[in-house]
Amino acid sequence: MSAHRICLLPGDGIGPEVVAQAVAVMDRAASLHGFSFAYTTALIGGAAIDAANTPLPEATVTAAKAADAVLLGAVGGPKWDSIAKAIRPERGLLGIRKALGLYANLRPAMLFDELRQASLLRADIVAQGLDVLVVRELTGGAYFGLPRGEEVRNGERVGFNTMIYAEHEIERIARTAFEAARKRRKKVCSVDKANVLDVSQLWREVVIRTHADYPDVELSHMYVDNCAMQLVARPSQFDVIVTENLFGDILSDEAAIITGSIGMLPSASLGATNPGLYEPVHGSAPDIAGQDKANPLATILSAAMLLRYAFNQTAAADAIETAVKKTLADGYRTGDIMEQGKTLVGCVEMGRLVVERMR
Repeated sequence: MSAHRICLLPGDGIGPEVVAQAVAVMDRAASLHGFSFAYTTALIGGAAIDAANTPLPEATVTAAKAADAVLLGAVGGPKWDSIAKAIRPERGLLGIRKALGLYANLRPAMLFDELRQASLLRADIVAQGLDVLVVRELTGGAYFGLPRGEEVRNGERVGFNTMIYAEHEIERIARTAFEAARKRRKKVCSVDKANVLDVSQLWREVVIRTHADYPDVELSHMYVDNCAMQLVARPSQFDVIVTENLFGDILSDEAAIITGSIGMLPSASLGATNPGLYEPVHGSAPDIAGQDKANPLATILSAAMLLRYAFNQTAAADAIETAVKKTLADGYRTGDIMEQGKTLVGCVEMGRLVVERMR
C-alpha cells in the first residue's frame, strides 16, 4: 500500500509544537493499523511572511495540492499586527481554503466526560450529553455574495451585502452533512430562516430534495434563532447541524464555547475531493509559544478527523480518540484544562501519553 501524503503547515506560535505531537500520534496509529504517511512541510502565515514576504507562497499551494490531506497548526500573532491588511497572516489561511476549493467546514463540539466541570452549562443539561457536529457552508452566502459594498443614498452612507445561494451549493453541503451523519448517529438538523428569507426557502427545498438519496438519515428543520436557544437549553437533541455560512459561523462558535474548553476542539474544511484541511479551532497563543505549555489535544483530534474523512481509516481514528479519553481519564491535564487533583503536563508529555495509550 502506498503511503498517504500529508502536507504539514505548522504556521505560527504554538502551531509547530502541537503539529509535532499530532504527527507522533498519527505515526503510531499508522503503525498499529497497517498503513503509513509521507510528509511534506510548507510555510504559511507569519512564518511565510518572514521567509517569503507573503502569507501563502506558491510553493505552499503546490505542496498542498499534491497531498492527500493538509494538517495545519495556527497562524498569526502580534508580531505581524502592524503590517498591511492584504498580507496579514490570516490571509494565508483564507487563501489556502480558496486554492483547495474547500466549501464545507466541519466543526465538532464534544464534551468529554472527564471535562464536564469545564462546561458553561448546568449540570443537569451536561448530564444529557453534548456531541454536536456543525457543518457550515464555507464559500457562499452574505460573506461572498454580490453585489456588496458601500455607497451614498439620499445623502447618507449605506452598506450592503447579498445573501445568495445557488442550488448546487446547497446540494453539495447537504450531501456533506448527510454523509457525515452516516458516520455518526444518522440525524441531520438543517438550520435556516425560511419564514423570512427567500434564500432560506430555497435552502430548505433543496435540502429536502437531496435527503431523498439518504433514507437512512433522519432529517429535521429548525429556524436559526430557535437553534441558538436549543444549543444551550438541550444540546443533546442534536447530532449533525447543517447551515449556511453566516448562521454556521455563529452557531459553531456557540457550540464550541458551551463545552468550556476551546483547546480541545478540532475542525475540518473539505471540498469535493481531497485534500481537505484539518486544524484545531484555537489560535496561535503566542504568549505561551515555545514554552511547552500548549494543549496538543485539539490538533491530535484534528488528526483523527483527517484519518476518518480523508482516508476512511475509522479504526485508526477511533483509536486516537479513545487514547485521548483514556489520557484524560487518567488525570493528565495541560494548563488550559487544569483542575484540582489532576496532574499538570506539558505539550510534549501530553502527546507522549496519548501515544502510550494507543495499543
